[in-house]
Amino acid sequence: MNSKLIQIRKFEKEPIQEIDTAYFNNYPIVYILYNDAKSPSAYIGQTVHLQRRMKDHLKNAERKILKTALFIGNEKFNQSATYNVETNLINFFIAEKKYKLQNISQTLDNKMHDYYNKEYYDQIFFESIWEELRAQDIVRESLEDLKNKDVFKLSPYKELSAEQMDLKYHIIDYCKKHIDDEQHSIFFIEGDAGTGKSVVLSSTFNTIQDLSQDKGSKLYGTENYLLVNHQEMLKTYKDISETLPNLKKKNFMKPTSFVNRKTTGKKSVADIVFVDEAHLLLSKKDSYNNFNQDNHLEEIIKQSKVTIVVYDRKQVLKFKSFWDTKLIDHVKRGIHSEVLMLTNQFRIRAEEDILNWMDDFTNKQISPLPKSLTNAGQENFELKIFSDAGEMYQKIKQKNKKYGLSRLVSTFDYLHKKDGKDYYIEEPHLKLPWNRTHYKKTWAEVEDTINEVGSIYTIQGFDLNYVGVILGPSVSYNFEKGQLEILTANYKDSEAFKARDDISADQIEVLKEQIILNSINVLMKRGIHGLYIYASDPKLRQKLMSLYD
Repeated sequence: MNSKLIQIRKFEKEPIQEIDTAYFNNYPIVYILYNDAKSPSAYIGQTVHLQRRMKDHLKNAERKILKTALFIGNEKFNQSATYNVETNLINFFIAEKKYKLQNISQTLDNKMHDYYNKEYYDQIFFESIWEELRAQDIVRESLEDLKNKDVFKLSPYKELSAEQMDLKYHIIDYCKKHIDDEQHSIFFIEGDAGTGKSVVLSSTFNTIQDLSQDKGSKLYGTENYLLVNHQEMLKTYKDISETLPNLKKKNFMKPTSFVNRKTTGKKSVADIVFVDEAHLLLSKKDSYNNFNQDNHLEEIIKQSKVTIVVYDRKQVLKFKSFWDTKLIDHVKRGIHSEVLMLTNQFRIRAEEDILNWMDDFTNKQISPLPKSLTNAGQENFELKIFSDAGEMYQKIKQKNKKYGLSRLVSTFDYLHKKDGKDYYIEEPHLKLPWNRTHYKKTWAEVEDTINEVGSIYTIQGFDLNYVGVILGPSVSYNFEKGQLEILTANYKDSEAFKARDDISADQIEVLKEQIILNSINVLMKRGIHGLYIYASDPKLRQKLMSLYD
């Protein structure tokens, strides 16, 4: 369709002045400034004034270490297209981690928008650019491999929807408004799995850190942190910090480490603290994990001027992380607070009736199969039920070979101990190790984990292309009541049901059941393009297979 023009020059005054092609000097362009030093660095931008912009860069002390300039032009480029290509390049450079980027947040307005011929520039044109960069050995990995990385999916430069962008503006304004208050402030972000809470948090924290280095900002000089009580997520955030200038590994911590550090000696209170996956925070003392206070959130609020919290009550998985309205109200007492909701689903590329089917299931109701499945095209979301675990595993392996990032996961209904040994899930025609957690990379990105089964603890917060869910012996079906039956005695997560004094006896069984339903909700909502289900329990398997009748 439209031809691309790529020119590479030494990043010096004379070679750049020699560029006289009309498409570079009179139209919007995208450019990459980079070097091939021992620790490669790069800057990615777009401009409508090539010569003027390069002149400014050549005066910049940071840019001077960059030795090569690559310019990308197109005969029908417009600024929306160049912005789109620039953003894509930043996201994929972050995912590849070859270069330390010098880019900071140039604008808050990076929301997702349409423009004429967007699909062409966003996909076909960009793919051709990337392949040219690979041919020049500027980058190495394929787009498909990079898209499957958690670092790419959580990149601070991902385009945001209008709803997400409004939330980002609101959070930044909230921080500026309350940073000098005498009382503490807390901002709650609620939303179901897949509504993009972590993406908003990643983008907002990056901008806050950029503003902390901007002498013209009210947030200049602020000391800020992002906390997450999830080792796999913490790895991803720290990986992202390796590629951007104002993100430092020391600013990403687990809640217990943050609280203990701030309460030891005379450490100053932090300014702004972001808490991702706050449903994993402890709400009781846990000496085993070196947390000796009453609850994480209360202590985090004490040690920060402004606290930004991402929370999903449907993802609470343990008694020690249980939060009810009464406890949240207690924590918020005497401080300023706001709550905003995210509602749009971004992870699961499925029709609304499929999403409703999943929600019904986690409310113990098995509805008829969604009508949208009967006339689904090849690219539509797949929802399939299997009577044989081995058959489902073979199907997941096929999807992984074709699309990557497809895995088996299971409810915590199989024996597992923290003794370094391998434990297995055994079902008819299936025997695989499960819940291995010793990897340095996130579990799903390890190639060999296609031959394993993950748990809620290896996959919570992350995307898969296709997920195969094994519903273990704790999930059955009561034909008389016409609903799911949760057999809590079969659940093998010993940590999940550890007793606590503030939960009454009549609450315990209800809460146990809800925790198991929450775990099913987490597992079912991992797949972007497909969900496969196998039930270990014969009654539930019979009911699910009858849906095809």
